This record gives sequence, C-alpha cells and structure tokens, in this order.
Amino acid sequence: MADAMGVETGEVLACFRDAALQPIPWRETASAPVHEVVHRDVDLARQLPLPTHNEHDGGPYVTAGLMITRNPRTGAQNVSIHRCQLHGPNRLGVLLLPRHAHMFFEMAEQGGRPLEAAIVIGVDPLTLLASQAIAPIDVDELEIAGALHRRPLSVVKCLTSDLRVPADAEVVIEGRLLPGVRELEGPFGEFPQYYGERGERHVMEVDAIAHRKDAIFHTIVGGGLEHLLLGAIPREATLLAHLQRSFPNVRDVHLSRGGACRYHLHVQIRKRQEGEAKNIMLGAFAGHYDVKHVIVVDEDVDIHDAAAVEWAVATRFQADRDLVVVSESQGSKLDPSTRNGVGAKMGLDATKPLSADEMTFKRIRVPGEEKVDAAALVARSATNWREALKR
Repeated sequence: MADAMGVETGEVLACFRDAALQPIPWRETASAPVHEVVHRDVDLARQLPLPTHNEHDGGPYVTAGLMITRNPRTGAQNVSIHRCQLHGPNRLGVLLLPRHAHMFFEMAEQGGRPLEAAIVIGVDPLTLLASQAIAPIDVDELEIAGALHRRPLSVVKCLTSDLRVPADAEVVIEGRLLPGVRELEGPFGEFPQYYGERGERHVMEVDAIAHRKDAIFHTIVGGGLEHLLLGAIPREATLLAHLQRSFPNVRDVHLSRGGACRYHLHVQIRKRQEGEAKNIMLGAFAGHYDVKHVIVVDEDVDIHDAAAVEWAVATRFQADRDLVVVSESQGSKLDPSTRNGVGAKMGLDATKPLSADEMTFKRIRVPGEEKVDAAALVARSATNWREALKR
C-alpha cells in the first residue's frame, strides 16, 4: 500500500489522512475498458468465477466488490464494501451494515423505490483503500481515491443507471437493491475470524454485467491479512485526523492485529493534563462504532509493539482509577460477543501521572547497549563464544 502511494511505510497514515481531507473531483469519460464486454442476459454463476471461500460459507460470494450507491436526496455517491452472496442467476444477498449505503437504502425504501447500486470488482490498490475511509456522508470516496492518485480518477457512467464507476475497473455488476425484500444470507467467514451468522438480508437484483475482455476477478479471503489491513489503514488515518482536531497532542494511533484490526485501538499521546486520556477514549469511541477497547499510552511506548503496550498497562494502569466502561453501546454486529451489535466499550489510561517523581517511572537502560550489535556477536560465536568475546 505504501508502494502504491509512493511513500515510505511510516508515511502511509499521513498520506491517507491528507487525501481524505482534500479530495479531488473525478473526471468522466465517455468510454471505458470496463465496458468492453456487456451481458444484459445475466447469469452470475456462468459469467463470473464466484468462489466459495470457507468450509461453512453459505455459498459463493463477491468479497472485494466496491458497492457504489447514491443519496436519493442529494445525488452524492458513496463507496463501500459489502459481502454479496450468490442467490440466483441475477440475484445477490447483501449484508448492509449501519453506515451510509444503508441510510441511502432506507431513504429509497421509505418512498417504495429501489436503490440503484453498482458493484465494482478489480480496481487499483488506492481506489480499493479509499473505499474504506471514514468520511462524512455525501463525500464520494472516489474523490479520495483521486487525491491518493494526485489526479482526478477517471470514471464512466453505468449502462443502466446514473452511477459513475471507475473506468479502469475489471468488472462492474449493475443493479438495484429491492425495497421490502429480504432473503436469508450467510453464514460467511468474516474479519473477526468467525462466521457472520445467517439472517434476513437485503437483496440486489442484477440488470447487467460489464467487464474487460481479459478481466481479472479479485477476491478477498475473510479474516486474512489483506482483509484486516484494508480495514485498518483507512480507519487509522481517519481516526487520527478525527482525534487530532480536538487533541493536537495525539501523536499516533494503531488498530492492533490482535483486535482484528478493527476493535482494539492504541493511542500514543504527549500528555498535557490529567483526565485528558479519558476524553480521548470517548472521542475514539465516537470516531467509529467498531472501536471496542482503547488503550492510551505515553509517547515513549511503541504502539505498534503489542508487548510494549501490554507492559504500559501492567506498570502504569490501575483499574479503580484508570478504567472507563461504557455499557449498552453500539458496536460491531460481527462481534459474536455482542447482542446483535450492542455491547460495552472499555478504555484504559496507561499513561504516567504528571505529578509522579521522576525516578518512579524512569525506564532502565544499560549505558552503551545501543552500540552493541548483538546479532553479529551471536553469529560470530556460533562455534566458540569464548573466542568471540576476546575479539
């Protein structure tokens, strides 16, 4: 992802944050590679290589498709990823979680109308990444993709609707989310590495499929590293920007791998006053409903090192004064420990008290240890460590 952005790994969050804050409007083209082949007599199973990923999945799925919808009131587009199960030759079951696409569908359904939707498969890494930005409603993530590319993204009008999709995509599935219709979807292996349960879900009726002549079908295995990082990096970048608006002393944030890159947020701060860490926790919970546990640490703790964060909790945290619990709050519906997405949030203040004596939290070090090349010493001493020490 850093390579796609043309930056060093440590600059990825700042690059994504800047793009999310300064989107570049897309540029429309009249023709596109994605329209080289068009199927209006749709048979999804025959025309696309839809895979079944995990042993107990409910069937074949589209997992790496960018769903593009429009606000029925304003016309502004939204881009997001939803799991889509094959239900029939021209029918997909779709899990819509409570974000912008779901809001757009509710607006359309209240008026008894379908919601036009397009599922785009096979886009460049930056456009894929942009789809996961935590952006305000009516911000088109294709414009964030343009900012990541540093130029307007080329889009083309769909064949059956007014939606605009990336012109250089591999495949586009065009259709409508049907009002008043729900069908059983699932189970499906999700990012927490459990199965998302079977339930009554939204339904998309497909009107057309378009693709390149030599189309490449991209899929993502649920719970794999690609799936986890795709969710983590945009969330980290937008959560960092969100927190820094109110707390400019927030240095960095990290969604840990052990927290499925969604649920556990580590926040590094330059502490200014007592109580601030608890406000930061509450700000993080408000930043995205998936955030379940927040650990706030000082700037001397590497938040990308799980052992270092655990050490800070072990030596700087006391549950009776430093713990925040918010019960009965909205969380992830894919977290099996919740009650249909309702659960508790927990925050841990693992920062040093500002009033503490300097030596109380002084970290030990051996003078000169940073100059010792331990790996080279071990390599030389593989046969005779006594001789190696004399050199």
